[in-house]
Amino acid sequence: MMVLREVPVENITRPIGRNEVIGLLFRLTIFGAVTYFTIKWMVDAIDPTRKQKVEAQKQAEKLMRQIGVKNVKLSEYEMSIAAHLVDPLSLQITWTDIAGLDDVITELKETVILPVQKRHLFQNSRLLQPPKGVLLYGPPGCGKTLIAKATAKEAGFRFINLQPSTLTDKWYGESQKLAAAVFSLAVKLQPSIIFIDEIDSFLRSRSSSDHEATAMMKAQFMSLWDGLDTDSHLQVIIMGATNRPQDLDSAILRRMPSRFHINQPSVRQREQILRLILENEKVDPSVDLGSVAMETEGFSGSDLREMCRDAALLCVRDFVHLQSDRLTEESVRSINHSDLQKSITKLKKSKSVGGVGVLLHAALD
Repeated sequence: MMVLREVPVENITRPIGRNEVIGLLFRLTIFGAVTYFTIKWMVDAIDPTRKQKVEAQKQAEKLMRQIGVKNVKLSEYEMSIAAHLVDPLSLQITWTDIAGLDDVITELKETVILPVQKRHLFQNSRLLQPPKGVLLYGPPGCGKTLIAKATAKEAGFRFINLQPSTLTDKWYGESQKLAAAVFSLAVKLQPSIIFIDEIDSFLRSRSSSDHEATAMMKAQFMSLWDGLDTDSHLQVIIMGATNRPQDLDSAILRRMPSRFHINQPSVRQREQILRLILENEKVDPSVDLGSVAMETEGFSGSDLREMCRDAALLCVRDFVHLQSDRLTEESVRSINHSDLQKSITKLKKSKSVGGVGVLLHAALD
């Protein structure tokens, strides 16, 4: 016969002690933290670019608010591209900041900006629409990127500064989706400019040795580019800059009918550039910018700016070496002709050393 044992009532109804509650909460906290970091580690291991994507999304949302875009839904891929938007208010470059390129600026105004600003004059003609592609080519340092920014600023275009690395992804098929997002985002934000600096590194001539993913991305990009022609009222322009136009694919050149050669500045253009650079600087009245322009043969716009910066720095160095309690910042002397001469000589030496390095490298190859 089975005998049931009586269980004391106090063992069943005994309340849990404070220490036991704290211990239980501590174990639950540790378990939750371990679970969270384990899952996070697994997600990061599967997609190591997840953190960059989250940061890109935050940056894109911030830029969209800054440029005043509302009630526009963007996909995950469009968000990645939108992170490279440039706020028009941050573009400080205007036509007045570019010297020596009046002919190029005039043609850009007539062929690119005018059809956008005066749409009512061109809406009944397919021939008078702005070009879908604009190519700026010429030696480095001559103002190609400045012209692209000034065009976006003056025309009121949304500016997408597209980097080739943005379209590359290790997962198969992702690059094509990102390429499609470039154009869909540009259409949603129109009027817009898709600017590709050093476009030759991205859309160079195709060959049979190209990687499959790269070839598919180029084909996708060009196919979508052609698709812009289906709607003549779209205001999306792709603008590229390069100093190696011979490396561009012939299919790309066909899609960029408006081409502007930004050459090395002439003597007259160099004088104009020098006047613009030194406009707000302390310059001795005896400085003859015409003769300085004659002595800077072969200098680009960026070379002239570096030369002027170096000359101004010489004045500051002299002030620092002679500084005393009686001197103030207003005592920094003006830039004189000898300062510019020293800077010209210094820059010519650095350019000649660079040229020798290039020749030596070519000889070794």
